[in-house]
Amino acid sequence: MESLRLAAAAFAAAAVIATVVTAMPSATAQQNAGVDPEQVGQGKAIFAQRCSHCHGPNMVNAGTIVPDLRKFPDDRERFVTTVKSGKNGRMPPWGDLLNDDQIGDLWAYISSQRKL
Repeated sequence: MESLRLAAAAFAAAAVIATVVTAMPSATAQQNAGVDPEQVGQGKAIFAQRCSHCHGPNMVNAGTIVPDLRKFPDDRERFVTTVKSGKNGRMPPWGDLLNDDQIGDLWAYISSQRKL
């Protein structure tokens, strides 16, 4: 059952990657904000593969209980804890599947897309 769920998630992620194009701030804007464009790009790829099937390709998934990640507070510690440990029994923990560098890349990407 677990392998079927993972296969379905991988298939969904592949479909999202193949069909979704999201706008990213320019490299200049990212550098001005102290964000490494390469790290943001890595985070975008990880997000498309691991997160977009629940959080939506643009970080907001209308019709579900997931939050609009474009409005996630500027709180890296909270983000890392949530990704590693999960949230309220609804978001699964990713601490065994993503290493600290990958979670940092995700944070860079999400931070670069923040809309307040």
